[in-house]
Amino acid sequence: MKFVLNRDLVEESAPAADTTLLRYLREIRRLCGTKEGCASGDCGACTVLLGALGEGCIHYRAVNACITPLAAANRRHLVTVEHLAEDGELHPAQREMVHCHGSQCGFCTPGFVMSLAGLHQQKLAQRETQVNRAQVCEAIAGNLCRCTGYRPIIDAGLKMVQPPDPGHRLDTPERVEQLAAIATAPSLPNYFQPRDLAELEQLLGEHPDARLIAGGTDLMLEVTQHYRSIEKMIDLSAVEELHRIDERDERIHMGAALSYRELENFFAPRSAEISRLLLRIGSRQIRNRGTLGGNIANASPVADLPPLLLSLDTDVTLRNSRGGERRLPLEVFYRGYKDTALDAGEYLARVSFDAIALNDFHRCYKVSKRFEDDISSAMAAIRFRGGERHFTEVRIAYGGMAATPVRAPAAEKILRGSATDDECALEAALAAIEEMMLPISDVRASAEYRRQLAQNLLRRAWLEFNGENETEARHA
Repeated sequence: MKFVLNRDLVEESAPAADTTLLRYLREIRRLCGTKEGCASGDCGACTVLLGALGEGCIHYRAVNACITPLAAANRRHLVTVEHLAEDGELHPAQREMVHCHGSQCGFCTPGFVMSLAGLHQQKLAQRETQVNRAQVCEAIAGNLCRCTGYRPIIDAGLKMVQPPDPGHRLDTPERVEQLAAIATAPSLPNYFQPRDLAELEQLLGEHPDARLIAGGTDLMLEVTQHYRSIEKMIDLSAVEELHRIDERDERIHMGAALSYRELENFFAPRSAEISRLLLRIGSRQIRNRGTLGGNIANASPVADLPPLLLSLDTDVTLRNSRGGERRLPLEVFYRGYKDTALDAGEYLARVSFDAIALNDFHRCYKVSKRFEDDISSAMAAIRFRGGERHFTEVRIAYGGMAATPVRAPAAEKILRGSATDDECALEAALAAIEEMMLPISDVRASAEYRRQLAQNLLRRAWLEFNGENETEARHA
């Protein structure tokens, strides 16, 4: 594999397929400014920037080095905190962290600086000279400071582009030339990076024991938390067809390798409610790597996207190594805890749902202990379609209420056809939900709390549909 490490072109062939960026930087390159705080993508101390060449320029994304495979840097520009400064002059993010006294014990500081540097580079690329508090907070939401020194860090972020500083661009002409020269570089042994479906399916046939990886935000925890080895991986992130979004036949078709960031860009002009949910998934570093297909196929009962997709009546398309494919409702894709309908040699290729569903009244409620960068205690996605003062379509889906994401068909049936303000129908639907839900108690919530929450979130959506209890907050 070949990549640009800060300013130098690097070639590697010895590291194992499951080597993380963090291990490579600290143990092999001795670039120890990138810290290990959690080894799970939660704290942000290991944040680095990865830049990919596209349309003649380099697009940078902040990622967690602790759960990103080294091979993901193939053909890319990897930037660490050691080389942000130029000719002895601090990068604006570094400079303002000093001026605003944003560092206390210092362990988390490099990660914060890299997240802010990513925001700074984004502003330069967009030719924007202003940054607001919400943008700064969103950029550093995946960085934790045990000293709780967030105010001066936010101040540093607000000041780093004021006045405009055109210097310290990461995407210099020299870097563009370097990446263009290695655009076809092969990957590490046993880490395969197909470019299209044909190549992917050939690799699946040749290496049936390989693990599929797209963002790796969950898969790599097997390496960093459970100390398992993954000898072979097939990376889906470069497969063009798996990144497509098509609107045809009155349906929206989405490739399974779309990152959360790409989903944000798609839904931003189409659904404010779904956009708000996407911003609650993980952190910016996680959303830059995590994917639609990974969140579905992982089959976690507390995954954030499956309840939303269930409420949209989503179908999933599965393909195999022979090029065959089959389509089935997401509702039957889940068979049990961490168990799906995927057969050996199959992979999740895309999802689809009716475009008109985005016009319906939709509410997505993610309940978690922290507002940002946290796993759901419970998740509800509720869709109402009203006509002539009656509900013509109702979808109610939950996460965290059973071994799999589930719908509430009995409650849906009660509300469908009822008057939109029929409180008796609502109470009957709530009773059906109480009877149906069988959540468990764990570290995030008790079973009774979850059961009550399922009812209260439906009541809240019903009230908001009827113009009551309106709120911008989506956190309980």
